[in-house]
Parts: sequence; C-alpha cells; structure tokens
Amino acid sequence: MGGLSVDATAEREDMLAAAAVKAVEASGAYAGSIFLRSRDRRSIVLAASCGAPPSLLGGWRRIAVSSPIPVAAAFRSGRTIHLAGADETARRYPQLAVALPYAFGSCSVPVGAGGETFGALAVVWAAPHGSDRLSKSRRRQLRAIANRLGASLAALRARTGDPLDCDPQAVPVETPAPSAPSVRAGLFDWDLLTGTLTGDDELCAIFGIDPGVFDDRAETLASRLHPGDRAAFRAVARVAAAEGRCSARSLRIREGESGERYSTVELWGHVPKRGEERAGRHLAGVVIDARAGRAAAVAAERLRDGLFSLAPDGRVAYANRSLGQLLGIPGEALLGQCLWDVLPWLADPAFEDRYRSVMISQTPASFLACRPPDQWLAFSLHPGADGVTGRAVPVGQPPSAPAPQAAAAMPAPAAAIPARLGVMYHVLQLGSALTEAVTAREVCEVVADQLLPAFGGQQLALYVVRDGAMHLIFHTGHHEGFLDWLEGMPLHAHLPGTETLTSGVPLFIESQQDLSQGYPGIPVGEVSSWAYLPLIASSRPVGTCVLGFDEVHQFTTKDRGVLTALAGLIAQALERARLYDEESALARGLQRALLPHRLPVLRDIRTTARYLPGTSGMDIGGDWYDVIRTTDGVSLVIGDVEGHSIPAAATMAQLRSAVRAFAAVGHSPGNVLAGANHTLIDLDAGLLASCCYLHLEPGGHRAYAVRAGHPPPLLRHPDGTTEVLDLEVGPLLGVDHGSAYPQTPVDLPPGSVLALYTDGLVEERGTDIDVGIDRLRTSLAHTRADSLDDLADRLLRHARRSSHRADDIALLLTEAKGGDTEAC
Repeated sequence: MGGLSVDATAEREDMLAAAAVKAVEASGAYAGSIFLRSRDRRSIVLAASCGAPPSLLGGWRRIAVSSPIPVAAAFRSGRTIHLAGADETARRYPQLAVALPYAFGSCSVPVGAGGETFGALAVVWAAPHGSDRLSKSRRRQLRAIANRLGASLAALRARTGDPLDCDPQAVPVETPAPSAPSVRAGLFDWDLLTGTLTGDDELCAIFGIDPGVFDDRAETLASRLHPGDRAAFRAVARVAAAEGRCSARSLRIREGESGERYSTVELWGHVPKRGEERAGRHLAGVVIDARAGRAAAVAAERLRDGLFSLAPDGRVAYANRSLGQLLGIPGEALLGQCLWDVLPWLADPAFEDRYRSVMISQTPASFLACRPPDQWLAFSLHPGADGVTGRAVPVGQPPSAPAPQAAAAMPAPAAAIPARLGVMYHVLQLGSALTEAVTAREVCEVVADQLLPAFGGQQLALYVVRDGAMHLIFHTGHHEGFLDWLEGMPLHAHLPGTETLTSGVPLFIESQQDLSQGYPGIPVGEVSSWAYLPLIASSRPVGTCVLGFDEVHQFTTKDRGVLTALAGLIAQALERARLYDEESALARGLQRALLPHRLPVLRDIRTTARYLPGTSGMDIGGDWYDVIRTTDGVSLVIGDVEGHSIPAAATMAQLRSAVRAFAAVGHSPGNVLAGANHTLIDLDAGLLASCCYLHLEPGGHRAYAVRAGHPPPLLRHPDGTTEVLDLEVGPLLGVDHGSAYPQTPVDLPPGSVLALYTDGLVEERGTDIDVGIDRLRTSLAHTRADSLDDLADRLLRHARRSSHRADDIALLLTEAKGGDTEAC
C-alpha cells in the first residue's frame, strides 16, 4: 500500500474486512477470502479473510494470475466460478483437487468497477455429499457484495490515489468466524457520590434484568446477588471512593426468581486519578461472566480422557491435564502449538491432513496413533466453524497395526519430514505446468510465471551449462543487467551461480551484506536478496535458476524446502526441452532442405513463399511449394502430403521431384498431376496428397490450373476485389491410377496477386474450411503492403502468433507484373 496515509490504509482494510464477513454470512460459508492484484499484475495477493485461516486451505498468500485455481480464473475472466463440491472441483480444476482432496464447495467472483478488475472474492463451504450447490440467490448476493466492494475501492482510489495494488509483504486482515461467546462482559459507570450506576444491555442481561426497566440504581443490581455477597458489593463503592482503586471481586448472581441457583461472575473496576475527568467520583468497570467456559473447563479436568480444543489454524487452544499425561507432555507446552509440530510421533502429514479434512468438510473423523514405544491412542475430532474439539483415549494395539519401531520415538530430521500442503501444491502446480511446456523457452516462461508470484520475487534468470561455462537463456524483470557478470563464467569460478551448481546445494542470500561477505567484489546492483537453485538432472549439471528480490527477503524453512524441491522439476523439464529443441532443429533443418532454397527470378511475374511448421510435436510435415521455369512459361505448384513424419517428408520430396520432372518435359497441367498420381501410387507409401498446379504462359497473364483435392487459389484483382477461383477439381493423388485432372483457364491481369496455400492456413477445429477460406480472401482483399514479401508476412501474422498450430502452413504468392504494382 506504499505511500498511502494511515487513514486511507485503515479505510481500505475496513472495507475488505467488512466485505469478507458479509460474504461469509450471505453465503453460509465457513471461510471467505479477498485477493487484490499485485503491482506487477503477475499475481493476486491475499488481502483479507474471514473464518477459517488461509493456512487451512493451503496458505497461499500469492497466486499466479495464470494458475488453474478458481479465484485466479475469476480474476482473469471476470466471471463467477461456482464449484458445487469435490466432484466438480476434480473435473474442472484437477490440480486443486489433488492438492485439496476434501469435500468442499467454493464460489469465486471478480471484484472490480468500470470494466477494471481489482481482485477476486472467494468463499468456501462444507459439501460432504459433493452436491451442496450455492443457490442462485446466494450467488447473486455474493456478486452484489463484490460489486459494492469494487465500487468502494474505486471511490477510495479517486479520493486518495490508492492504486488498489496489494503488497505481497503486507499482513492480510483476518476476521474470526462468528461464534457463540464463551465469555460475556457488561460495562458500567458507578457514580460514587450519588450511587447512580448506569450499565449497558449486556450488564443487565448478566444480572437478569430487562434493560428497558433498569432504574440505574446500584441497589437494584444488589438485589439480584446472593444475600452473602450484597455487603461486599456495597463495599466496592466505599473502598473505591476511599482508596481510589478497586480489586477484583467474585459475586454470585441469582438465576431465575427462585433464588435456589446462583452463578459466579467477576467485577473489575477503575477509579480515574487526579487530572482525569471525573477523578475520584466514578468507578468505571466491567462485570465478566465466564461461567460457561469455567464450568466446562472444570468438568473437562475431572475426566480421565484427554480433551482438547484446536483453533481453526490447528493450534491448541485448550488441553486438560489428562491429555498432557496421555501425550507425555505438560498441557502448558501444548498451548498455542500444533500437535504435529510438538510431538514427533504425530509429525506424519497424514495426521495434519485428517484435521484439515475435518475442518474443510465439517465432518467428524477419528484415527489411531502410537505414542512410543507401544501406547496406542484413539483420537476423535469434532468440527465447528470456529475450530475442533478433540478427544484422545488409550486403546489396545490394533490387530492390524505393525509393531512400533523403537526409532519411532526419535524426532525425524527436518529434511526427512514430509512436505506440508503448501509445498505439495507448489510442486504439483509447477510440475503440471511443466508437462505442457515443450521448448526451452516455454519451460523458462512457465518457471517465471509460477515462481515469481509464489515467492514474491521480481527478477528471474536461467543459466545453462554449455562448453563448461554458464550461458544465459532467459531473464525477466526490470533490472536489465541482473547477473550479467555470470555470463560465460566457467564452472570452477568462485561465484554463487557456479558453486551452487558444482556443490548441488541451493544458496540463499538474504542481504547485499551477506553477498559481499561471501563473494567480495561481486556487483550487487539493485537486488537485495537472491536464491540460487542448482539445476541437476540425472546427476548431470544442467544450469542454475536465480530468483532476485528488490527488497530484503527472509527465506523461511518452508521457502527453502519448496524451492529445493522445485529445482529438481525445473532441471528435468529444462533438460527434456533442450533435447527437444536439438532434435526439433535437426527436423526443421531437414524440412528446409527438402523445400526450394530460393525461388527463380522471373521476367513477367514476382513470387514469394513462406513455410511455417506446426507447433505441436517435432515431426516434420509434407507441405511443399515450388516455382518451376519451363521452356514455354513457368509453373506454380503447392501440395500437401498427409501426415507429420519422416515418411511423409520423404514422400513429399519424391512427389516434388516427380512434378518437376513432368513439368520440365512440357506436359500439360492435367498430365503433370496424372503423372504425379501414378508416381505416388507406385511408391506404395500408403499416403495421399493434395496439389494445386498452374502453368503460366509467357507474359504471365494467362494460366491453366488443375486441382487434386486441394483448397482453391485466391485471386486479388488490381482494383482490390478478391475472388476464390472456381476450378474444376480432381481426386486426391494416390487414390486411383485412372484419375483425371481437368484444367481450367485463368486470367491474371497486370497488377493482380495469386495466392496458393495449404489447408493449415485456413482450417480451424470445429469450423468449416470454407469459413477459413473466406477469411483469408477478406484478408488478402484488405491487407495493404509495400511489397509482396510484406504482404506474405502480414497474411501469416495471426498464424505466427498462435502457440497451438497443429498443422504446417505453406503459402505461395505470385504477382503479375504491369499496372499499379505498388498497390501490394
């Protein structure tokens, strides 16, 4: 929240807290969270929560905007994401379901105003049957709360300049879930001179008096006390007036009108000192009624069973003496701690997971655990929105339980303790994203998208080992010179980026002073903290991943464990991607070798061609084009052999050679394709091919065209009108020896442009190919360019930007010279 005033910050926090509480109440959920966008827009950051603490649902303070998590999806799309239960969550967000395999429903809605999205609001409720949907009415209420919050935040920005970004280092506002109070407190003000005593409604309720009829007299309250305590009550005023102070007093208040039952409360007071308003004349105080909690505690202490209460975050809020005896640890040592953190034999994540499951699904559960050396205890957990009540009792050894090992009593080494839920999620999230990354560039982008938002870094650099030295392959962040000094450094250099790789041990540097002490003379720059992660795959050094932080960053034990685990995933993915890139480069080189190295320069026409390989997989395709100079003109050809494989490319090369041979000896267009058809069948490759062939007469303004199942050419006239040429079409090549290919005459006026292309340019899944052809026709008609080359690039601009191009694309453009050739 940067340079905002304290008042503006407090106003924003109040807005967020109020909205989170309203969202929980309106939806009947047990937890609600509000996330606001980060300054760099890479992530959304937890700003406020109500009910169950964020740690219960994974503890994610920062979530990458690109993450497949409902609240991030709501922020990205601006839509409500409603998941009724575990089944729908698993179907739509499988990664989240793996990380949180519990029965719960959720609803996430965007927070924004005026078409701008500031963040997202999410609520979570128990859905033990997997089908407890949030009603449409409640969803509307939730959206209304989010919209009102968005409007309020926009108004706050207009008044104060608040950018509405959330600092990842800021502590989120947390509000506990509404619950019945275990302690009641009534406030009073007792005038020691007049005897008048005014109190609030809670004070009246504690004394069993209707607030509407209370006459503000101390005697009226005294009449509700045990007769033996009335004198002590009156003495409170006398002592306070004489001594200026009031000690705590226990008083018994009559319950009901019979006078047979009494409950004990405590009275505390304060007399203002000299110089204060009403000094020496008033006793201001509170009457505390803790009878329910005190009675429960007394009853629990009498039991031999171990009883305890856990707060929503899993920490022990109460433990009776019997529990301490059963667990072998004083009850005082348990308070404020998680059982699985204090007791090594409960450190198995399965026990924490059982508690988490109980809280999230709001369904009771039980489990067995062995306290070394051989004492088995049965734990039962009973949830509520404000925590869990637990019970532990000794049991005999279960028949199916293995004999406990003596070593079970020893604490597990820190490195051996299995990862907690947040660690598991980050590993799953990054691992899943990396499986979809194919090239080294894609791996680097995934790492940046996942790591920077998750840990709050601003810089990321990836170096790989090549020829025994470090070489930068990726950098993101606003410091251009970040780690320039590491480029080209040999592995034996005394530098953090090389030593972490040769030792295999991550290096975490939390300040510039630490860096200078460990590595004197290294440029510090504008970065304050660094994490150097060694990337090692199959025991071989791959490279180093470096995270940089603009502000000093304290790396917690959890941070170090997660980053260490993720380094292995990054290394494996990067090594796989580098291998893919090398093999892909070889395949693409072969593909280019099979296509014309350059097109001939012709007197009557201009030509240019483009080829784009598919982005899926590394197999090469069978698309080809050619411009063939003949004795009686020039021939234009484009074709496509089915499939993406080495055999398809080999067949394409043979088919291209056959077409060139038939054209060179002067065959008519129809006979050229007939000959190519025979050749393909005789090759017995089991593949089909499409082809479009045009022969231009000398002068370049008259042509004869044939089609073998190929998309029709497009012709743009000098005036800009563009048509799909209506050519007679023959069957695909490779179908039948007797196939015939009729030819159609085509006029090419001076200044016209002819476009031949393969179906990869116009075919789109789920759309008729005619729609794609017409789209290309429109683009050709309206695209203006300075040259034929520029025109080809512009027509392929959309295809080049596509990251999921399933098919190869070939494009051959021909311009008839003469006329206004500058209109390209």
